[in-house]
Amino acid sequence: KAMKGAVMTKGALADALAGPAELKKTQVSKILDSLAGIAAEQVKKAGKFVVPGVCMVKTRVKPATKAGKREMFGKVVVVKAKPAKTVVKAFPVAAIKQAV
Repeated sequence: KAMKGAVMTKGALADALAGPAELKKTQVSKILDSLAGIAAEQVKKAGKFVVPGVCMVKTRVKPATKAGKREMFGKVVVVKAKPAKTVVKAFPVAAIKQAV
């Protein structure tokens, strides 16, 4: 499914948060920057970071793949070996899943 409408920018988010919190847009922008920095640091260190009421960000190790021949869509394809890598995944909270 395609997304509906435009995606909210950082400035628009800062503006939306500044109103109810009675803060300046620049202050909220700095808070968002620090949140992003803390999230990156925690995901790297602990492998998991939770933004309460929004989502959980986790790391997952994808295993290495061996080189060889595989059948894809009825055709035999030669694939290269790939090393194991760590990927980052985000999981929304149940309330957001139900809201969509």
